[in-house]
Amino acid sequence: MLRHNPVLLEEVLESLQLKPGMNIVDCTLGDAGHSEKILTVTSPNGKLLGIDADPESLLRSKQFLYRFADRIFFERNNFENLTKIIKTNGFSPIDGILIDLGWSSPQFKERGRGFSFQNRDEPLDMRYDMRLKCVHLEDNPPLSFDSKPLYGKCTAAEHLNKRNETDLEKIFREYGEEKFSKEIARLIIEKREKFVLETVGDLVDIILEVYRKEFKIEDKNKIPWIGGLHPSTKIFQALRIAVNDELGVIERVLPQAIQLLARGGRLAVISFHSLEDRIIKHYFKSEQGKTVNVITKKPIVCSDEEHKANPRARSAKLRVVEKI
Repeated sequence: MLRHNPVLLEEVLESLQLKPGMNIVDCTLGDAGHSEKILTVTSPNGKLLGIDADPESLLRSKQFLYRFADRIFFERNNFENLTKIIKTNGFSPIDGILIDLGWSSPQFKERGRGFSFQNRDEPLDMRYDMRLKCVHLEDNPPLSFDSKPLYGKCTAAEHLNKRNETDLEKIFREYGEEKFSKEIARLIIEKREKFVLETVGDLVDIILEVYRKEFKIEDKNKIPWIGGLHPSTKIFQALRIAVNDELGVIERVLPQAIQLLARGGRLAVISFHSLEDRIIKHYFKSEQGKTVNVITKKPIVCSDEEHKANPRARSAKLRVVEKI
């Protein structure tokens, strides 16, 4: 079974100052790479609460952690509901919390979710929790992700087919930092007058058409890679963030995590792009001396050795605070 390699593993273990008997919450269980080591270090009686909204991830993690069955609690939920999750499971005291905002490789490779631009025939869904009933947007809905009945329930296709050009351009620019946000949004509007955007391939073809035009590439089979990135990378990131309100979730979970920690407990957060890191950095700075001490004045990044072994770790940043 293919397994995702946890990033900054040793750095996380050290930052949480793990000891036998500690209770730790892993808010983003994934393939349980971090949790497996945490349970090992906190043996023989340390406990772990693992949270993930993705049922496939939970199933996989249970297989990887079967030998720790008597010391681990599993919760299928979005970690933004952290306070409620902790209360429901009666999990306390909490000595450490880990939030890894990265993606496990199997999530990209799984068929039918539309997360990867490589799987052209997949539907443009991108919702994390497939239990949620799909909500259909009205034409030109207001650009707001504060409405709980909305986020996480509308597919990427709904956003692409119903939002106006201005809103699409804003999503691509703010959430993806895409250079050609305006041009891509405009072409989406033009194309959807002729057909409904439904598959990954529909969107990828539009993005490539814009890039080839901007770089004056006549060969329709040539992909204009930019800085080692496929032209679709940032647009797919932006849509995933918009569909699931990822940045809003981060803003809502950080205060909960700090409040739930026992005094002296630590919160470790791994981010993978500047939008996430900015939110984490500013919040930790605002709480410095009030509720926490910032342990990492600068984010911890991967070593050269880890970068070579796991290229996706190059963008990972670890920030840590301790509750006072």
